[in-house]
Amino acid sequence: MSLTDRLLRPLSPSRPLITHYDDAAGTRVELSVATVANWAAKTANWLVEEFDVEPGDEVAVRLPAHWQTAGVLLGAWWCGAHVVAESPSARVSFVAQGAPVVGTTAVVALDPMGRGLTSPPPDGALDYLAEARIAGDTFSPLVPIDGDTPALAGSTVDEVFESAPRVAEGARVLSTVEWTVPEGVLRGFVGPLAAGAHLVQVSNPDLAKLEDRRRAERTTADLLD
Repeated sequence: MSLTDRLLRPLSPSRPLITHYDDAAGTRVELSVATVANWAAKTANWLVEEFDVEPGDEVAVRLPAHWQTAGVLLGAWWCGAHVVAESPSARVSFVAQGAPVVGTTAVVALDPMGRGLTSPPPDGALDYLAEARIAGDTFSPLVPIDGDTPALAGSTVDEVFESAPRVAEGARVLSTVEWTVPEGVLRGFVGPLAAGAHLVQVSNPDLAKLEDRRRAERTTADLLD
């Protein structure tokens, strides 16, 4: 079973999964399990159909903590991709706007409302949101994803799921942890999802507002950088 199946399958599709604040942009977006799974399915279908990604193939992810990054990570794992920080052999690299374009690169707009890039991507790069949006809304792996399939920076599906630091089951977690590969992804993303938590992720945090975020979202645990 893929890491994505392990993380999402036990959860009710209608329940909130990620609430994302960007204090620099002044935005708040809440996504249900179903919505995140939809973006993950689109990403997985796009990776398989456009880049022939197979279990164990490397996909580089150099993105900040963001709800769109959640779709990228879960989509990559759903089709069995091995997420790394960077690699010359990666089938595709996901980067934010302004990052260097090396090899096959997908630029992620990180727009709070899910819009694509407002200007054409650099030569040789792709607009992830515009491209993946038209991919299928459901995904089934072409082959079974075994537990010993590489999933994150050399660790297998089983190792990632079992080693991610857990929060209390079903907690509401306020987090400012950046999703760096691999430590930040394990602590700030996989760990909360594996515990069935509602993740309240704050990007570019204004520390003076954190207590207001805790109160408004009724969080019960903190993960702070």
